[in-house]
Amino acid sequence: MESRAKLFGHAIHPILIVFPLGLLATGVVFDIIYLIWSNPIMATVAYWMIAAGIIGGALAAPFGWIDWFAIRQGTRAKSVGLMHGLGNVLVLLLFIGSWWLRRDAPERPDTLELILSFAGAVLALVTGWLGGELVERLGVGVDNGAHLDAPNSLSGRPADENAKST
Repeated sequence: MESRAKLFGHAIHPILIVFPLGLLATGVVFDIIYLIWSNPIMATVAYWMIAAGIIGGALAAPFGWIDWFAIRQGTRAKSVGLMHGLGNVLVLLLFIGSWWLRRDAPERPDTLELILSFAGAVLALVTGWLGGELVERLGVGVDNGAHLDAPNSLSGRPADENAKST
């Protein structure tokens, strides 16, 4: 299934998700560093990484939603996409909760704020796997006729042009 939201021939959602995933994961890494060395600067960095990750997730989500609506009803991809999307909404809510509770003292997160960010990271591993399942196994967001010798996406030519049989 070809993506409905594209930029320069590529699906937008997979392009954008690297930012929130990286930022939120980096926030968790800084939380762990804070726990090990009790350095308040690390907790503050985590706070701002989480803030940026939340914004990135909010920007990536609509493009995933657009592609999900294009998936045929009654397919495995539709149900996997629903779990992926709803799971990522929960990921964002967990990180939003962690960020919100830290706002008065970002340099000293309490146990609940840390638990929320760690839970969000664990769930993001699951939803990330589901996203990989959508693209790599089910072909969601992949050009129709894609193959190893397809022309460049900027060429304006279809992917199946000059397709070689295997």
